[in-house]
Amino acid sequence: MYGRVFAVAVVGIQGRLITVEAHVGRGLPALTLAGLPGVAIQDARERVRPAVESSGLTWPLRRVVVNLSPAGIRKEGPGFDLPIALGVLAASAQVPATLLGSYAFAGELSLKGELVATAGILPVAMAAAAGRLKGVVVPEGNAAEAALVEGLDVVAAPSLAAVAGFLRRSWSPSAERPPPRPEPQPSRDVDLAEVRGQGMARRALEIAAAGGHNLLMVGPPGAGKTMLARRLPTILPAMTRQEALEVTRLHSVAGLLSGGLVAVRPFRSPHHSISAPGLLGGGSGFLRPGEASLAHHGVLFLDELNEFRRDALEGLRQPLEDGRVIVARASGAVEFPARFALVAASNPCPCGFEGDPQRMCRCLPNRVLAYRQRLSGPLLDRIDLHLAMPRLSRAELLGTEPGEPSAAVRSRVEHARARQRSSLSGTPWTCNAQMPGALARQHARLTDAAEAVLSLAVESLLLSGRGFDRALKVARTIADLAGEERIQVEHMQEALSYRAVPSSEELDHTG
Repeated sequence: MYGRVFAVAVVGIQGRLITVEAHVGRGLPALTLAGLPGVAIQDARERVRPAVESSGLTWPLRRVVVNLSPAGIRKEGPGFDLPIALGVLAASAQVPATLLGSYAFAGELSLKGELVATAGILPVAMAAAAGRLKGVVVPEGNAAEAALVEGLDVVAAPSLAAVAGFLRRSWSPSAERPPPRPEPQPSRDVDLAEVRGQGMARRALEIAAAGGHNLLMVGPPGAGKTMLARRLPTILPAMTRQEALEVTRLHSVAGLLSGGLVAVRPFRSPHHSISAPGLLGGGSGFLRPGEASLAHHGVLFLDELNEFRRDALEGLRQPLEDGRVIVARASGAVEFPARFALVAASNPCPCGFEGDPQRMCRCLPNRVLAYRQRLSGPLLDRIDLHLAMPRLSRAELLGTEPGEPSAAVRSRVEHARARQRSSLSGTPWTCNAQMPGALARQHARLTDAAEAVLSLAVESLLLSGRGFDRALKVARTIADLAGEERIQVEHMQEALSYRAVPSSEELDHTG
């Protein structure tokens, strides 16, 4: 007796259609799984039989062999519980095979036969649509997530018994499907108007938002570095639907999705004790996206940058350059998208008061040098805007007049982004920070005077090839904010000022 069901294996954030074959034959009662099942799928042997029996169905007291094809792909996750159970039920003629070839099935089973919300359902639904299947059968808790894929029939079932009823056409999902959850709206809990003083830092934040640039803020404790970073999402333009789907798929795979489409740009702020796999992605079994990928199309904020592990920070070089993380294991390589805006904050020394005109730094020189050498030159070279922030003055602390609100700044940012989308139309890039160096030189359009300023800065600031290109991109963003077609002298001078403070030489960085 033979049964066949479609499931989906999630590899990275991509779904691959898997054929679950079940055979019930002669032999002692046992359940054997073949086809490179992971640990969670091996555990399904202990979950599936109680779930079937608790649902009022019969587990065949014979030898059951389940094969996951193609056998060369490693399968991970508890989402195979439902298709394995249905494969056995189909092989034992307890459910008809009429609808089994038109739907993909995914979901974890409890011992009572209930379908538990499962991570990674959005890639499952996308794979089913790409495979030209009619629909997917998923747990009720994942209904809104699966419904994001257009043109797909989503069957949200509460239990294995309900799925069996659906296949027998004795249960209809439409009457019992929960109403869709409303899509979340961007948060307005914080606003840039709450930031006092720090006019240059606010300007750098606006440039970073307008061009998608990376920003490093160095200053004493209490200067407002964290406060500014947390308000960057409030001045970023809204995500497109395609961007929102990419973010939602990443959060789905990571098991962080609680509703439908993620409409708010991510803001991830990991603790400085995070490991390299936690920041970049990986794991011993199922490869999960790290914080860098969870910040895709949003902001990755690294507070106390010098306190992070060096191997974790050095691992950021590739995503800062290519917008992706490639995790290689013996079983193969998995790619996670990671195109984020990096905002980092650091103190100038361990005590935080070096260079402060009012408080004396008491750090020993060797400690200051060791503190600064935790950041390598190549990493700093990938950060477009370097900003030294002074402590707030008494007038700024006691002032009551609010600063410019986020809405006004966001309007300028959106206009600048619109200019960039127009100039980059026909390319895969949408903002200045994403452009390759060759394209940046082509789109720079400098005046003769601005080109002369840049030429002098190459030697005076010891710009590397990457630093040269990033200065061009920042200048192009400043020109876009000003509504100028060509980069003027003042635009180039402002862009270069962010490369010069603080420079790697001034901070004694190595690497």
